[in-house]
Amino acid sequence: MRRISTGSPFEATLGYSRAVVKGPWCFVSGTTGYDYAAMAMPDSAAEQARNAFATIFATLAEAGFAPADIVRVQYTITDPAILDEIAPVLGEAMTDALPAATMVVAGLIRPEMKIEIEVTALKE
Repeated sequence: MRRISTGSPFEATLGYSRAVVKGPWCFVSGTTGYDYAAMAMPDSAAEQARNAFATIFATLAEAGFAPADIVRVQYTITDPAILDEIAPVLGEAMTDALPAATMVVAGLIRPEMKIEIEVTALKE
């Protein structure tokens, strides 16, 4: 088993890995839209989704996986009203994977967070 960290302060504080690789599987933790270089969160839900996917795809690459290897995605959004704004970003990011997907509406741990994305990838 291999654990991957992005160095995010949340990982250390909350005691989790950005991803865990076990055999042909890669489990990527829920990822929000922070720009980790600047530790800033954009206001736009679409930009948050783009940032989350950038972090997820970089994590997958480090683990030896590609976006097309994603077999499961869960989106957690804080308000169903943002769906129209984020839908094009989600569709573009998942074009090569077309994974099984779930979207739920729930609160996130910080008020500025509008979306969190969690993926599971399988390398065959």
